[in-house]
Amino acid sequence: MTTECVTPGRRLGLADEYDAGAGTYMRNGMIYASILGTKSTSTDESAPKPTIQVTRSAKFAVPTIGSHVLARVLRINPRAASVSIMMVGSTPCKDFLGTVRVQDIRATEKDSVRVHLSFRPGDVIRAEVISLGDQRSYYLSTAKNEFGVVFAQSVDGNAMVPVSWEEMQDPKTRVVEKRKCAKAF
Repeated sequence: MTTECVTPGRRLGLADEYDAGAGTYMRNGMIYASILGTKSTSTDESAPKPTIQVTRSAKFAVPTIGSHVLARVLRINPRAASVSIMMVGSTPCKDFLGTVRVQDIRATEKDSVRVHLSFRPGDVIRAEVISLGDQRSYYLSTAKNEFGVVFAQSVDGNAMVPVSWEEMQDPKTRVVEKRKCAKAF
C-alpha cells in the first residue's frame, strides 16, 4: 500500500489500471481525487485491479483568500519571489507554492521596490493570500506592516534580528542587510 497527499482534481491514475475507490471519481478514462486527503492504493486478491482511494485527514490545511501563511523563499527574480507555503494560520500544510509579486511586497512606493532587497532565498516570511493565482501557485502579499521576513540568516549563517522595517542585522558580525521585515508582535 502506497500513500501520498493529494488535492481535489488531481489526476491519480488510469481507469484501465485501477478501480476508483472512496474519495475519487472517474472522467474520460482517468481517476481524479474529489477531496483533500491521503491517496492510498490497495490490492485485493479477489479484485482484478488495485483500488485507488482518498481518505480525509484533519492534519492538512489549504490556503484560502485572506489566510495568513508562513512560507520559505525558494528563489527570487526581478519580478517576484517564489515561496513554499509551510503553515496556514497555525496548521502545517505541504506541497503548496506561492508567489510574492514585486507590486505586492509593499503598500507604498511600489515602483521603487526591488525583490532582491526585500527577500533572499531561505528567508521565512509571513504573508497573506490575496488570490488563488494560477495552476502552480497562490499569490501572496506582504504589503501590510505585520507581513514580511520573520526569520533570516546572514551570509555567515547567523540568525539575524530586525533593526528597522527594511533592515536586519547579524548580531555577531554587525553586518546589516536589506529585508522587508515583518512588524514584531
